[in-house]
Amino acid sequence: MEEETTETGTVIDLEAIWQSLTEQAVLFGPKILYALAILVIGSWVAKMISKALRGGLEKRKLEPSLVGFVTALVHAALVAFVIIAALSKVGIETTSFVAILGAAGLAVGLALQGSLSNFAAGVLIIIFKPYRVGDYVVAGGAEGVVEDIGIFTSTIVTLDNRTQILPNAVGTSGVIENYTKKGTRRLDLVAGVSYGDDIRKVREILQGILDNEPRILKDPAPTIGLMEMADSSINFAFRPWVKVEDYWDLFFHLQEQIKLRFDEEGITIPFPQRDVHLFQEQ
Repeated sequence: MEEETTETGTVIDLEAIWQSLTEQAVLFGPKILYALAILVIGSWVAKMISKALRGGLEKRKLEPSLVGFVTALVHAALVAFVIIAALSKVGIETTSFVAILGAAGLAVGLALQGSLSNFAAGVLIIIFKPYRVGDYVVAGGAEGVVEDIGIFTSTIVTLDNRTQILPNAVGTSGVIENYTKKGTRRLDLVAGVSYGDDIRKVREILQGILDNEPRILKDPAPTIGLMEMADSSINFAFRPWVKVEDYWDLFFHLQEQIKLRFDEEGITIPFPQRDVHLFQEQ
């Protein structure tokens, strides 16, 4: 047996130490090799999964920032799983690590719950597409044309060129009205005439306006009907269908045409009037 005496007089059994190291190497060597193999192969698999995920998201033409964020998040989760698996292989208790990660995730989630809800809503908007860039929508109190859909917010430009920044969670928390999605819209106009006018002539004039406007769609068919006999006028519903891009041009143009044609045909457009009678006391 080999022994060595230190300066303090302590005897060190080198053979026993070597034997102990050998036993530990035999015991833990395969586990360490397995752990290293798990780290190397697991890291490669995590990289391949992240790459495949990025390619799939890019094929769906999702926003680049969303693709990068989701890919990085998935890759980090996979790497963390690989590290925990490798540590458990060498006999290290990983329950505490998992608990710490869970507590940290919970704390971060509570601190960023508003941002996370906006992020989740942004993902849902991009995936399910309740509206797209270029659509005219009413959502979350904002109304206008969607200019951009981000991870956390959407940008909407109003008709008078005001920019509204809409948090995605707010935009998806209520009813979303998308005026562009179907490609067509109905113009709801009202033409009021006096009780003394011939309503059959009025209908012919309105029909002529429809027939002479090529931008009005034949299908769905437009509607002309007597809608209401009001206090001072007979109101006709004038409801043609148009393409979304023609909506506002025809909204103004048709009302102008109705006024001009009524004037040409002697049709009276009534307006509120009040008769005042004066009595002179005797």
